[in-house]
Formats: sequence, C-alpha cells, structure tokens
Amino acid sequence: MFIVMFTVSLLLLVTGCGKKGAWLPVSGDISETVAAPILNAEGEKIGEATFDESKDGITIKIIAEGLPPGLHGTHIHEKGECTPPGFESAGAHFNPTHKQHGFDNLKGFHLGDLPNVVVDYDGKVKAKMTTDEFTLKPNLENSILDNDGSALVIHEDMDDYKTDPSGNSGKRIACAAFNQ
Repeated sequence: MFIVMFTVSLLLLVTGCGKKGAWLPVSGDISETVAAPILNAEGEKIGEATFDESKDGITIKIIAEGLPPGLHGTHIHEKGECTPPGFESAGAHFNPTHKQHGFDNLKGFHLGDLPNVVVDYDGKVKAKMTTDEFTLKPNLENSILDNDGSALVIHEDMDDYKTDPSGNSGKRIACAAFNQ
C-alpha cells in the first residue's frame, strides 16, 4: 500500500496538478507563470520573455539575441499587441496610477517602468529583474493581464529614468505580447 501511495504522490509531483501555468511549491504558495515570444521589427522571433509571480512579486526573465549592443530601456506597455515594425500597437506605458515616467522623476513613476537591460557585443541579452508594482492576477487595477493584455517592449536607447513619457529611450525595437 505504501508503494502505491508513494508512486501516486510522485506521479502527481512530476506531472503536476491544477491549472496550466500554476504550481504548488512546498511552501503552499501558488505561482503563476506566463511567457511570450519576443519579436523584432521584422516580426521574427528573437527570444522569450517570462513572468513568474510569487508572493514576493514578479520575476521577469528576458532572453533574446539579434539586438544592438548597449543599454536599452525596457517597459511594460498597456496593450498586448506587437505589430511590427514600430510596435505602436502596444500603446503607452502601463500606468494605471497616472504618474509621470521614471524612477528618478519626483512625480514618477509608471508601474510599467523597468530597469535598463544590457545587450552584449554579440547582440544577446539575458536579464532577470523583480518587481512588485504589478500583478498577473486578473481583475486588479495593477494587473497586466487585463482585457487587452500588456506588452514588454525593448527600446533602442537607454532609459534616463526621469524624462516623461518614456525616458528618452527611443524607438521600440522588440516586443513580447502577454494576454489572458
């Protein structure tokens, strides 16, 4: 009997149970994960963005290639649409609190403001950041998975963290759309 119970428990642990994207860690906390392909201005997939929410906030992972080397502003935009080449379809920055842009702006910041990412000389980026400014939980004012979704956008230039509305970060060069 013990072997049967152990086997069933192990099977549930390995295969998972519950809804897709959710898992039950040892602590008993539910974690939600969403992922989306990152597209370049030609509409080609160049990487992936992953958002993993736990009780400590959202961990964002960005892995991409084919980008220009240097610092690049990254932001969450208000719509889950990534229409190349300019990704204007993603709308403005995610800003449900109606603040100005930038971590260093005395009137700021947008909930969708994120740190700059570093693209290496080979055009690759592998970045990880954490925020508790927004959520993946639906029906909350600060949810990025609302009716029209949201997008992670990588900009051409670095974000100066103070200039409204976008930190002088230049045109949009890559985009990942997240929807419910």
